[in-house]
Amino acid sequence: MQPNDPSVNAATGGTLAALAAQPPLLELRGIAKQFPGVRALDGVTFEVRAGEVHMLLGENGAGKSTLMKVMSGVYKADEGAFFHQGEQVRIDSPKDAQALGIAVIYQEFSLAPYLDIAQNIFIGREFAGRLTGTVDNARAHREAKKVLGLLGFEQDTHTPVHKLGVAQQQMIEIAKALSQNARILVMDEPTAPLSERETENLFRVIRMLQAEGVALVYISHRMSEVFALGDRITVLRDGRMVGATRPADATPADLVRIMVGRDVDLTYARRFCEKPGVLGLSMRNVSSPNGIHDVTIEVRAGEIVGLAGLVGSGRSEVARAAFGIDPVTNGEVEVFGKRRRGAPDRSVKLGMALIPESRKQEGLAVTRSVGDNLMLSGLANMFPGGWFRPGVARAFARKMVADLRIATPTLGRRTAFLSGGNQQKIVIGKWLATGARLFIFDEPTRGIDVGAKAEIFALIARLVEDGAAVLLISSELPEIVHVCDRAYVMREGRVAGHLAREQLSEENLLSLGMHDA
Repeated sequence: MQPNDPSVNAATGGTLAALAAQPPLLELRGIAKQFPGVRALDGVTFEVRAGEVHMLLGENGAGKSTLMKVMSGVYKADEGAFFHQGEQVRIDSPKDAQALGIAVIYQEFSLAPYLDIAQNIFIGREFAGRLTGTVDNARAHREAKKVLGLLGFEQDTHTPVHKLGVAQQQMIEIAKALSQNARILVMDEPTAPLSERETENLFRVIRMLQAEGVALVYISHRMSEVFALGDRITVLRDGRMVGATRPADATPADLVRIMVGRDVDLTYARRFCEKPGVLGLSMRNVSSPNGIHDVTIEVRAGEIVGLAGLVGSGRSEVARAAFGIDPVTNGEVEVFGKRRRGAPDRSVKLGMALIPESRKQEGLAVTRSVGDNLMLSGLANMFPGGWFRPGVARAFARKMVADLRIATPTLGRRTAFLSGGNQQKIVIGKWLATGARLFIFDEPTRGIDVGAKAEIFALIARLVEDGAAVLLISSELPEIVHVCDRAYVMREGRVAGHLAREQLSEENLLSLGMHDA
């Protein structure tokens, strides 16, 4: 089933009432899942009904993604039962879940990078050609264009996925799920890499799906989304269900308190820098084949400088050029007064650190342990004589786990098995042993729960208080406004403008990002 009438925005009250009177489309009772050293789910009961958006909240490591993988057959539950429209069923594999109309958009991509967009959307469900054993590629591209059109996403469907940005790849994941005609659609942080316009398109599609009776499970750390979309809210903590409510009966502070078991400051309060120190990063008229042109920015010790702009404006490309990942063909980059030349290893020696946008592909060795990843970047700084001392390394790794509240049973846990938020904390933690004084944070809170966001911003504030210089790239405009001392705005690969502290507002950021200043 796909929505065919774009004019439909929401189900009528009568339809919703009729759907509510029916048994849940899917009900999970007493679900438990055990991993080595961790009871990821402990007796969780959860249901989703036709035509509703059921928000699933919880800190990173609370069990949300594990529950969704059990629901979709990726993991087999150790205990519990499944009911589909009131009848008990088995979900032992993804095939079982697909037969029940369950589709999942995971936080981490599952795309084939060297296949094109149409091939990715219909992978495993190719259209048969006229001749036996052939594939009707022309039809695949026609159907791909249709489903992308629902999302308001215009892109040549012959484009290989590896040539797309993170936000564009997320749209392909969403299109792939919608193409399966799902009756139960699970979305795990679907808007994390999306622009405001792309997010609005997604919300429009969600409301269309609701109108046609699709049940949606929506995992998000953005409270604005919880209250804008949610019909019901379930909260997990430490693998258990600890709360269930409706948006009208709760406030953001109530939900955060249930999620983390304590009060959390959601205001991003910090003491702003009045007297910046020495020049930490200087980019003068920098151009690169990655698409940036004549970029000039400065970041001084003791301040947090924002880098804003729409998706595709060149924000991450500035970070890559500054760090030495992409070549600089014009202009120059200086780090604390020294010309930066060569590859990223030279940048690290100058005291530079980059927390990249794509943690899984660029920030981690996911097949290695938590301890290995935390120590990886700082080995030369921790052991300048070349003699590795395991006790010192373990002590540092334990401190990082405690300070950053990384949810892992042991330092030996393979990083791939941790939640996305905990992986992001490891990416940040690994740089703290390098002695870095200039930090570039590219979307550091993407996929991070509200409690961890507060901790990460507190960490960034401590870094600048100790004399570090920070460049913060974020799609979350409130983060730029409330955290940064000042900000640059990118548009079409160029710096569109600079906003001083007193000029920082969401309206000014959007205006510079979208129109000529």
